[in-house]
Amino acid sequence: MTVVDSIRRLIVPVHPEGYPFIAVFAAAAIVLGWLWSPLGWVGGILTVWCIFFFRDPVRTVPQREGLVISPADGRVSMIIPCVPPPELELSETPLTRVSIFMNVFDCHVNRAPVAGSVSKVAYRPGLFLNAELAKASDDNERNGIVIDTPGGRRFGVVQIAGLVARRIVGFVREGDELGTGERFGLIRFGSRVDVYLPEGVTPLVEVGQLTVAGETVIADATATKRPAFAKI
Repeated sequence: MTVVDSIRRLIVPVHPEGYPFIAVFAAAAIVLGWLWSPLGWVGGILTVWCIFFFRDPVRTVPQREGLVISPADGRVSMIIPCVPPPELELSETPLTRVSIFMNVFDCHVNRAPVAGSVSKVAYRPGLFLNAELAKASDDNERNGIVIDTPGGRRFGVVQIAGLVARRIVGFVREGDELGTGERFGLIRFGSRVDVYLPEGVTPLVEVGQLTVAGETVIADATATKRPAFAKI
């Protein structure tokens, strides 16, 4: 392997959704630098952060049947029983909800936790409260999808805008087929993703645990033990 190959392997791709923002940050940095050199340095640092924010690294997805993979980079903030958003038409009774909070330094490309067909896509406008609050699931802007697996189970995944996040971007439509770990959307600048597990599916993560989208196993659809719910 050459030095060039080694450098290329260290460079993380940037998602195309980030290009307009990076261009704006870079242009602002040039203008600020023209006005006053120190401001140009500040703008340059923010431009680098913007590139970092929109990174889209390659992920290695676990392949065992029945595993549920994290849809987001971040920290598990809640594991609670909760009725899914009504627009998903997923369940009228509480299901286990695993909430993963993404701060402004996490990768914000979201990935499918399981493979299956997208049977529902539902966007709902709302507020921009702190995404770590429990009521953000009800009050904040959100975009939800339902994934029907070949085995007949249904999983709900909801992207929730946060205090800073002002834009949820979805890449899929109803009827699309998703593979486990496949990209289905992103949220700009801090947010949360909720996963609603089918009845009987056991979470394998703890509150406070860090997750990696497309790699961290958050549940096992083949297990039947009921979980102990918790939140912070």
